[in-house]
Amino acid sequence: MDIDITDLRLFVEVAGAGNLTRGARRAFLTPPAASARIKALEARLGAVLLYRGNRGVSLTTSGERFLHHARLILRQLDYLRDEFAEGGAAGGHLRVYANTTAVTEFLPELLASFLADRPDASVDVQERLTRDIFRGVRDGSADLGIVSGEVPGDGIEAIPFSTDRLVLAVPEGHPLAVRARVSFAETLAHRHVGLHEGSTLLAFLQGLMEKSGYDRALRTQVRSFEAMCRMVESGVGIGVVPESAALRHARTMRLRFVEIAEPWALRTRSVVVRDRAALPRLARALIDELVRTGAGGVG
Repeated sequence: MDIDITDLRLFVEVAGAGNLTRGARRAFLTPPAASARIKALEARLGAVLLYRGNRGVSLTTSGERFLHHARLILRQLDYLRDEFAEGGAAGGHLRVYANTTAVTEFLPELLASFLADRPDASVDVQERLTRDIFRGVRDGSADLGIVSGEVPGDGIEAIPFSTDRLVLAVPEGHPLAVRARVSFAETLAHRHVGLHEGSTLLAFLQGLMEKSGYDRALRTQVRSFEAMCRMVESGVGIGVVPESAALRHARTMRLRFVEIAEPWALRTRSVVVRDRAALPRLARALIDELVRTGAGGVG
């Protein structure tokens, strides 16, 4: 079966746009040419890939399978190009899906040093929910992901690099400030400050404590751990934060941090990939740097 690389790129763009015209534009083709190419591709495959409607296009089951393989093939071609381009391991482009703690706490500092040593390299970091990180790594949308907690074994390889301990931030003088340890259920008697919708920590607490009343205890939600700690310091509420953020903000704020007496409070941070051996040198170098530094983790 002869499949043109141009057809693969076109299909990925059309699927991503959900619209033939926009997808064709992104692939630098006219809509009639794009339509003809996709129809010819479907004929060669003997399968319908797209449902076509007045509001755009959507993927058939065959289309979803084809999109998965097309993304992987194109990603491997990008790896091949980067591997043999001038600059070798010092050049190339990576896409990283990461959780909230990674995006806000340790990746900025690590990438500043990493990219300073590699002027021809670029890294696109996107904050995603844990389930979307796994999905992106599996389907080739992301080169690697950074998560905390358990990693499923199906189609995912995990490289642990540190630990992520969650603690309770409370203002000075708060009734819980004198406690060394506290159960999560006990904290729900007090109003909480949480992260914004779409953050991995919020999703984790909501999912884990679905029946505990965490959502009812939420008083307000903010965009960063710094904003959370500011709210806590001002007496707005208490909040669950990573210990790395707690230690940093304790230098400038009047806060107390209490251990959360739950097994889930201590989680392993991991880089997740499809196949470490198949990654380009730039990706392997970034993983090595995360492992070497422990990314500022507590363990």
